[in-house]
Amino acid sequence: MTAIDRRLLEWYDANRREMPWRDHPDPYAVWVSEIMLQQTQVETVRGYFERFLQALPTVAALAAAPQQQVLKLWEGLGYYTRARNLQRAAQQIALQGGKLPRDVAGWRALPGVGPYTAAAIASICFGVAAPVVDGNVIRVFARYLGWDDDFRKPPARARLAAWLQPHIAASGRPGDFNQAMMDLGAVLCMPRAPDCGGCPLHGGCVARREGRQAVLPARPARKAVPTRTAVAVLARDAAGRVLLTQRTSDGLLSGLWELPNFASDDSPAARHAARVLREIAGLRAARMEAQGCFTHVFTHFKQVWHLFEASGLEKIAAKRQHPLSARFVIPNEIPLTTLTHRVLNHVCGRPACNNVSAKS
Repeated sequence: MTAIDRRLLEWYDANRREMPWRDHPDPYAVWVSEIMLQQTQVETVRGYFERFLQALPTVAALAAAPQQQVLKLWEGLGYYTRARNLQRAAQQIALQGGKLPRDVAGWRALPGVGPYTAAAIASICFGVAAPVVDGNVIRVFARYLGWDDDFRKPPARARLAAWLQPHIAASGRPGDFNQAMMDLGAVLCMPRAPDCGGCPLHGGCVARREGRQAVLPARPARKAVPTRTAVAVLARDAAGRVLLTQRTSDGLLSGLWELPNFASDDSPAARHAARVLREIAGLRAARMEAQGCFTHVFTHFKQVWHLFEASGLEKIAAKRQHPLSARFVIPNEIPLTTLTHRVLNHVCGRPACNNVSAKS
């Protein structure tokens, strides 16, 4: 065991964070947690993890579940491709006899499992000496080693993994070694104001010695995020159900439900909202009232909805011209996009939108 391994593991043993998936006896649970933790903070994941396992406690249960149930359990976590790939992988495992892989290659063969996730599961559950290279680990060791590499690129990540390989092998505790690195980045070696005094590796850290903590890891300039503007319509029937459309089976947010909307310029008016209602739902509204703007930022763009609330609805004879179909539904029974969820909670509140009687 090297000095780095010893200091990391001693710190980890003394500062071990309690998490519902840590030391869980079921590799399925660890797998679910690792997928949820991709690009999502630990505190956000806790509640989702427990609800997900309560509803779908086994690989077989996940494989057999309706996709809408899986997406509903994931609602609010974002990056919904993770949920769809998780279920696809469970179905693939079920077809192969239901046994989870035990090595990195086996995990990498599953949909949605990349090098980091495969290494994490294989090391934590099966003791495989495979180092993880996630954002926290990159931050710790880019600073410790003083490397200026662009870690968005695979060669830089591979270089770090190669440097870590003999350390994780020598540690004798691969799973704990990986979790120690990740915890260190999350708790002490944070992006801003790292706690260098409490870090077990501070004595050999190049960034601390040279005062470069703020510039490592290197952060290439971000490109401007484009804005996509749309006009959206909130309409409810006499029972209080909400008019929603389901996104298509491929592409961003596929399978989720959202308010009817069309792309528009920056100055949409009531007539544009009327067109949305007419062409998607075959409806006309006696009144169309502006309700302001709502924004959600995705990884590569910002979505802005100019919202109009329709009332006094009636069917019209004109044939719908848009391929999407719309129907009145109870929102809390189906998976919603984050922006739709935000609009419903803000404009009409949970009692009005989410607690409609199932008999309605």
